[in-house]
Amino acid sequence: MSTDELTLAIDAAAELIAGAKHVVALVGAGISAESGIPTFRGPDGLWTKHGEPDLRDYERFAADPKGWWEKRISGAGGLGELIAALEAAEPNAGHIALREMEEGGWLAHIITQNIDNLHQRAGSVHITEIHGNRTKLRCIACGNRWPLDEFPIDELPPHCPDCSGIVKGDTVMFGEPIPKDALDSCVDQTWKCDLMLLIGTSAVVYPAAQFPLDVRRLGGKLIEINPHETPLSGLAEVVVRAGSGEALSRIVARLREIRPR
Repeated sequence: MSTDELTLAIDAAAELIAGAKHVVALVGAGISAESGIPTFRGPDGLWTKHGEPDLRDYERFAADPKGWWEKRISGAGGLGELIAALEAAEPNAGHIALREMEEGGWLAHIITQNIDNLHQRAGSVHITEIHGNRTKLRCIACGNRWPLDEFPIDELPPHCPDCSGIVKGDTVMFGEPIPKDALDSCVDQTWKCDLMLLIGTSAVVYPAAQFPLDVRRLGGKLIEINPHETPLSGLAEVVVRAGSGEALSRIVARLREIRPR
């Protein structure tokens, strides 16, 4: 995309956002890549290089939750590259721009596929984490969540103080159902949405990849912000071929010109 084409795409995206009633951002790993967190399925993604993880992760946890916790505490078997990147990551310009869009009334909600907690650290408020949050624990029975550093682990596996269910990391494992509260929120936001921003998502992971299709089916529009083509590129009203930091910062600047708050 040339400089002129990018400017036209930024302007078109801002005009659509300014005229929309309920804008939802569906955010994938691409936005966090700009904070140094490797993607999974991109050209240099972890799974591209090392292969996808065991699809029976949750089955193994359910069969031996004590063993899973012992392995977690010991640090064995982890993806060292990813863990180190998550620990070092800071919110980038894309995260900040989304917060500014929310504060300005241009963005109603974020559905993120990321587990890194960077949206919260950037100051965004209305967030659904479809794959969980690495800084939290969750009861698999009642769905209660707690900050990881505030939950006493006096036994393995730990149990919920409210219902005695088993507690695990909030991050959704392969083979684990999406938590009902998160999925219900995503469906609700999809039905309300008349414009969805597809930011740094490969658009191949379900159920998240279904939400843009549902938005289109319900008469809404899509804007794709991604340096790479995806299966949804052809369905987007506007495609911005740039990283999320540059694209979203420029969109916010343009929004302030055409619809100041």
